[in-house]
Amino acid sequence: MDIRRMMILSLFVAIASILHIVESWFPLPFPIPGVKLGLANVVSILAIAFYGWREALLVALLRVMIGSLFGGTVLGPSFAMSMGGALISTAVMAYIYQYHRSIFSIVGISIIGAVFHNSAQIIIAALLVVSTGLLWYLPYLILFAVLTGAGTGFTAAYLLLKIPRDCL
Repeated sequence: MDIRRMMILSLFVAIASILHIVESWFPLPFPIPGVKLGLANVVSILAIAFYGWREALLVALLRVMIGSLFGGTVLGPSFAMSMGGALISTAVMAYIYQYHRSIFSIVGISIIGAVFHNSAQIIIAALLVVSTGLLWYLPYLILFAVLTGAGTGFTAAYLLLKIPRDCL
């Protein structure tokens, strides 16, 4: 890996980590607890588009680790939920971007990623507490995933248009 690529990926990790941390400070005015905008996923989409799935998974992995270190949740339940959601959603978005980009726009890919992120998190939570009772929460999370995924998708699509490929 060349120095320029490593430096840009480090900036992606830093930006995603900051977004992850700052987003956790502000509760959103949604009636469903735990709903977040998923701003750090914008960086994951950019990493997928500019560098590919391996680098995007690395950015997601490091972002969650750094965010958890600063949030004090390392190896706790919220760490497991965050890591599982981030890795699964990034992997799914990377797959769709690589093989089905002609069918799905960046916004569509982002929505699918948000749905997988929330689904993975609630399944991990249900496994951690050994109760399927949490699964009733999933339809509400999916509804908000569509809304927040669209927002992050439009943001990522805008940035993909504005960031010249030759500068990365």
